[in-house]
Amino acid sequence: MLDIAEELHRWVEQGRDFAVATVVAVSGSAPRLPGAALAVDADGTAIGSVSGGCVEGAVHELCGQALADGEPVLERFGYSDEDAFAVGLTCGGVIDILVTPVRVGDPVRPVVATALAAAVRGEAAALARIVSGPADLGGLALVVRPDGSYDGGFGAHPELDRTVAAEARALLDAGRTGTLEIGEQGSRCGAPLTVLVESSVPPPRMIVFGAIDFASALVRVGKFLGHHVTVCDARPVFATRTRFPEADEIVVEWPHTYLERTAVDARTVLCVLTHDAKFDIPLLRLALRLPVAYVGAMGSRRTHLDRNARLRQVGVTELELARLRSPIGLDLGARTPEETALSIAAEIVADRRGGSGVPLTGAHTPIHHDGPPGVVELPSLRVS
Repeated sequence: MLDIAEELHRWVEQGRDFAVATVVAVSGSAPRLPGAALAVDADGTAIGSVSGGCVEGAVHELCGQALADGEPVLERFGYSDEDAFAVGLTCGGVIDILVTPVRVGDPVRPVVATALAAAVRGEAAALARIVSGPADLGGLALVVRPDGSYDGGFGAHPELDRTVAAEARALLDAGRTGTLEIGEQGSRCGAPLTVLVESSVPPPRMIVFGAIDFASALVRVGKFLGHHVTVCDARPVFATRTRFPEADEIVVEWPHTYLERTAVDARTVLCVLTHDAKFDIPLLRLALRLPVAYVGAMGSRRTHLDRNARLRQVGVTELELARLRSPIGLDLGARTPEETALSIAAEIVADRRGGSGVPLTGAHTPIHHDGPPGVVELPSLRVS
């Protein structure tokens, strides 16, 4: 539900009762991943999506039912070969949906409110809920922070709370959402519980080096993809708010100096658009040694060969050079800044998701490449 945190946070502040349906597990070609959510309030107003439209009507009804009787529900939806018009996923996938009522006075509400508020503030937090197990745990939750502290819990078994908190913190550190199998008293033995952990982390960073016209288009695409976008250039006449109104940050500084002092992580993408050796070489020498997700550099093939030779001269190894995406982007035949930005963004997505970049038409590869590890398949049942 943290993917619709801003809207749900408003509902909590307005005192609305609502039920939230969350994708717990997927198999096959399902359109949304675990954590995707649809919420319905007491007036029937809906926000979010769990399937891109395939089963939204049926899920809306389940939310109304859960809101009325106060009981969580776990339901499976899949493709029906017998009736193509039956409620189901016509793309051939299967999804498991957990519906949780969040009403004023319910024990789960303050925990959910804490997780939503953290997500809205851009803080990292993980929300853990019981998917299957004893009925008395079905409406409870626990919210975990990066330092391991937590609020809420699952009642009579403190060890269960500590175990879930530790496991949820590990998923939060990785920025992952998924399910866990844990014994009902917190050990790895005993009757198993299935726990859904939703992680909300700050948006990944995109740092664009080089305040050129192509950078302006890339900033817009980066924001569209959900990145926190920084533009960095040593030339104050080009690195201005007027030229980059949609950037989150504009930094006037030598690129390698800024990269030395700024925080990056395994989700950060670095796009070097300067194609000027005095900027590129010290910057890329550093960038290719950082634990970031992507390093790409713009330039012609001649520029690429010259740049690689210069990088070798300053001690960059062949293994480090192999990380460099240059010339930057996929081969789309791009000409304009907007087309080039699309080409770069497509390569970033393909690199992150394990895509090949080839046309899907006639291909026999999966459409969706990222089935998160740790996701288990669940039967259709009521938690209560």
